[in-house]
Amino acid sequence: MVDKTVSEYKEVIRQCKELFEKKTKDYGTAWRILRLPSITDQIYIKAQRIRSIQEKGGMQKVGEDITSEFVGIINYCIMAVIQMELVNDDELEIPYERLEPIYDRVATETLELLQNKNHDYGEAWREMRVSSITDIILMKLLRVKQIEDNEGKTLVSEGIKANYQDMINYSVFSLIKLDYVHNN
Repeated sequence: MVDKTVSEYKEVIRQCKELFEKKTKDYGTAWRILRLPSITDQIYIKAQRIRSIQEKGGMQKVGEDITSEFVGIINYCIMAVIQMELVNDDELEIPYERLEPIYDRVATETLELLQNKNHDYGEAWREMRVSSITDIILMKLLRVKQIEDNEGKTLVSEGIKANYQDMINYSVFSLIKLDYVHNN
């Protein structure tokens, strides 16, 4: 089952990266102007929309379904980690060729985290409801906001990057459960 999870993870990330590449070619790296709390808020908006649609029994007025919002969460979380790494880099416009290896490294590090946690938790996520996963993502966002409000300081908690990575993994889990890999 673990090999299946890894291959599904890689396929979800491949599709997310493909969209990231196209949007980078369309818009450039305009997101580089955002401070980390602004990226966190953008992720929050996406997660809150998912929850709202779930609570309304799938009813929505905007065309994008919740799978596109989970993809957005993944890409914004990866952007946030990249932004954290490039905090002292003032260059706003970064060519995709320079971003691609960073994107790949962040995705690989996050997959390694998933594998370690999956080893300990035994793929428990497969038994979870997507709505519960959405709530966990929202909880992690509230944690990140609190850490940001505390200027990045924590006493015993994992840091912001680990929370972004968890949100990536939970979003991947949701997309796997929603059969995104086979529907796109």
